[in-house]
Amino acid sequence: MINKNSIIDNIKTLFYALIIALIIRSLLLQPFYIPSSSMEPNLLVGDRLFVTKYSYGYSKHSFPFSLNIFSGRILFSKPKTGDVVVFKTPADNRTDYIKRLIGQPGDIIQFIDGDLYINNNQIFKTLIKSNESVYCGNSKIKVNFFNEKLPNGKVYITSYSTKNSFQNSDKFLVPENHYFFLGDNRDCSKDSRYLSEVGYVHQNNLVGKAQFLFFSSDYRIGSIFKFWDWKNIIRFNRFFEKIN
Repeated sequence: MINKNSIIDNIKTLFYALIIALIIRSLLLQPFYIPSSSMEPNLLVGDRLFVTKYSYGYSKHSFPFSLNIFSGRILFSKPKTGDVVVFKTPADNRTDYIKRLIGQPGDIIQFIDGDLYINNNQIFKTLIKSNESVYCGNSKIKVNFFNEKLPNGKVYITSYSTKNSFQNSDKFLVPENHYFFLGDNRDCSKDSRYLSEVGYVHQNNLVGKAQFLFFSSDYRIGSIFKFWDWKNIIRFNRFFEKIN
């Protein structure tokens, strides 16, 4: 005989668990999956990572389905140049992108002869590896790896194509309350350079700061359900790696 009180207790438990999960997802941590190669070599397709939702305060995009609970952004904390950030694209306010923050409000961003300039100052970069391979979609391209150092001292790895690399651009003046983002895989990234697709990102579109990986697998090799081939499919060395 089915105990009616037991069923009600189980429903309550599931309901409370759901509420707790929603609170954690909205206010603390949210997992994300990397579907593209725009942040190689730092983030790979198949990486799973956690984003802290509290890092920059909260907007409607902090909540599932971007529920319009309040307007603007509350408890706002300004992101730092060089942060790896998840945001909603301005084009549809729905799609999640992950890029590196390069320009603050009022900054001038430009590429000259393949070098990045911020406020008319060339960003120093040091060659660390030549003729490496990274993915661009499902194909591989040859790139050079550089350590790039921002004015605030932040250092990270970027990849520039050895052929037909992005050379020159107009000056991008970042509007008030907006930010300018670039992919670390500079020649395979839809980012703020492309104004009709991404462009400048309003502070209300920030979702959170990427903090660390918790899982990674290469679907190009095979499915994680092929447990006998996990040593090739799963990137164990990337587990719990902090995102720079």
